[in-house]
Amino acid sequence: QVRLVESGGGLVQAGGSLRLSCVASGSRFRINDMGWYRQTHGQQRELVAIITSGGSTNYGDSVKGRFTISRDNAKDTVYLQMNNLKPDDTAVYYCNRRDWVRETGYDYWGQGTQVTVSS
Repeated sequence: QVRLVESGGGLVQAGGSLRLSCVASGSRFRINDMGWYRQTHGQQRELVAIITSGGSTNYGDSVKGRFTISRDNAKDTVYLQMNNLKPDDTAVYYCNRRDWVRETGYDYWGQGTQVTVSS
């Protein structure tokens, strides 16, 4: 069973930075995407950033140029560096891992970490 544990959330002023980390444990799978999603109360969960096992990345439009996703495959860890934070970035951030088996994706989620950006 895959377990994802996030850390690094907190309270920061607008314009500041935070770095989120997510460590995966349990089943080790070579072909997987790891990513971050966020959700505010009453809204759907939205993509923040994804990184494939090969290192390709994709970002949500609202964070392009401000956030950077990276991963350390040896440590089964994914990071999200968030710069120039805005109050609209306030949300619960969830780590995701999608394992690919014969073109079928299996999703695992962390418990979420709160990010609050004050104006």
